[in-house]
Amino acid sequence: MAIHPRLLLAAALAASAIAAAAPPPSYPSAVNYDALEGVHDLKMAFDVTDGNPQVLAAKLSNIDTTRKQLIDAGVTPHIVVTFRGDASYYTQGDVSKVKPEDRAGHAKVAEVIRQLRKQPGVESFEQCSLPLPSRKIDKADIMPEVKVVPNGWIALVAYQQKGYAYIAP
Repeated sequence: MAIHPRLLLAAALAASAIAAAAPPPSYPSAVNYDALEGVHDLKMAFDVTDGNPQVLAAKLSNIDTTRKQLIDAGVTPHIVVTFRGDASYYTQGDVSKVKPEDRAGHAKVAEVIRQLRKQPGVESFEQCSLPLPSRKIDKADIMPEVKVVPNGWIALVAYQQKGYAYIAP
């Protein structure tokens, strides 16, 4: 049985119109990962140390994309983000301690932290207190969305003992 060429053309046009009408997601979907089969919860502890505000903002954005992908796949994320090293400059509110050329980037990172902290699946933002004195950052200046912990390495190991995967983006 032969299919009329006009019928094939009409079917192809209809399919392309339907595809064009559906906006693509703003991030790649995680639904098709074989590794997620049977996974209902996923615990991740991110160790963030980057001192470049553009790179730091991009990493936080990727953490948010990961969170969204897990939710889309029906997996409940449990995300902890720890800050150490030069990333510490971007968890505090005193921009005078940030190089003038990085202050706009600081504002962007701070906004990403504020927004991401409100999202489902984000359990905690934690700032290691060890790098603060050498960077002349006062614990009192750390953003309210970020909890100061005595030692970020101890916190990261403790999270791993609780089943969180360690990720150093």
